[in-house]
Amino acid sequence: MALKPLHDRVLVRRVESDEKTAGGLIIPDTAKEKPSEGEVVACGEGARKDSGELIEMAVKPGDKILFGKWSGTEVTLDGEELLIMKESDIMGIIA
Repeated sequence: MALKPLHDRVLVRRVESDEKTAGGLIIPDTAKEKPSEGEVVACGEGARKDSGELIEMAVKPGDKILFGKWSGTEVTLDGEELLIMKESDIMGIIA
């Protein structure tokens, strides 16, 4: 099943972070927080101004992004857990 987000919404796949701390400690699965980094899977066309003019999205599919800890709504598509969130929940694009 394919999902195309509407307006200024973005479909994101979480990217797993390292399992070790900077000091070399291994973090068990039970103590891990869900990652706040992800990859954009799909985007809507963008928001609209009151005049009807389209505001284009700043992100595109394939971009690596950073988002807030509690951002988005979890959805499951074809057995894969994804997030759908507004573009404004994205804090930045990882270069």
